[in-house]
Amino acid sequence: MTATIIDGKAFAADVRAQVATHVGRLKQENGITPGLAVVLVGEDPASQVYVRSKGKQTVEVGMNSFEHKLPADTSAEDLYALIDQLNNDPAVHGILCQFPVPDHLSESDIVARIDPAKDVDGLHILNIGRLASGQDAMAPCTPLGCLMLLRDQLGSLSGKSAVVVGRSNLVGKPMAQLLLRDSCTVTIAHSRTKDLGAVCREADILVAAVGRPQMIPGDWVKPGATVIDVGINRIQHPENPEKTKLVGDVDFAGCAEVAGAITPVPGGVGPMTIACLLANTLTACCRANGLAEPEGLTA
Repeated sequence: MTATIIDGKAFAADVRAQVATHVGRLKQENGITPGLAVVLVGEDPASQVYVRSKGKQTVEVGMNSFEHKLPADTSAEDLYALIDQLNNDPAVHGILCQFPVPDHLSESDIVARIDPAKDVDGLHILNIGRLASGQDAMAPCTPLGCLMLLRDQLGSLSGKSAVVVGRSNLVGKPMAQLLLRDSCTVTIAHSRTKDLGAVCREADILVAAVGRPQMIPGDWVKPGATVIDVGINRIQHPENPEKTKLVGDVDFAGCAEVAGAITPVPGGVGPMTIACLLANTLTACCRANGLAEPEGLTA
């Protein structure tokens, strides 16, 4: 069997196009422009790249982009004052602080300071609780992107057996909650799971989110299963030791011989993250103004 390759890059482009259409309608019919504020503290090179990309894509879909770049020695008090200002700004519908932040700042305290209604990263404890209890919540962007890819590939997920390998607050736990909401039977597996391979082989849907390169081999995959690889790991290039290459948490070549469908790395889940950030900002804007949420762009 040769698996269908799930093109996350193309799907993310379609999500952005849908967001742009909704944004255009909001402007024309309601005079409202969604706004996304991104806060960057310090000069982490990777974070700077992410922030530039987020700002560029925000503008491309017709939203307002507000970027706040602060020096690395910014105090917690000054950062919280900025967040409070953004919380109270009606032109800002989504707020995120780019992590990591300098060591003297607390990521959990920063997330807690953001208005849950503007928490488009879906990390606030109230959004986590709402997601777990089945209420309207901002779903974290990467799990939401995985869910969209699964729905597109499989249609209804009801009744399917899903295994999520990884129990992080950012991906593993919310991914499990989203799959439960779509009526899957969900198992969360991790490093202490006994006979992890046997657990994975029971999955109609296998989501790998552990951050260990090529950890899951092909013989852990149920024939015909859909494999979503969230991992992004940089390893030494096998053919050129002076270079590196990106790989996921699954052995792509081995798993593609068994699976029914699989996401590649790069080009699978990764492009969906910013697309879903924009979708969440649009959703936050609609909720703030008492308007219908965009169909197909929420959990």
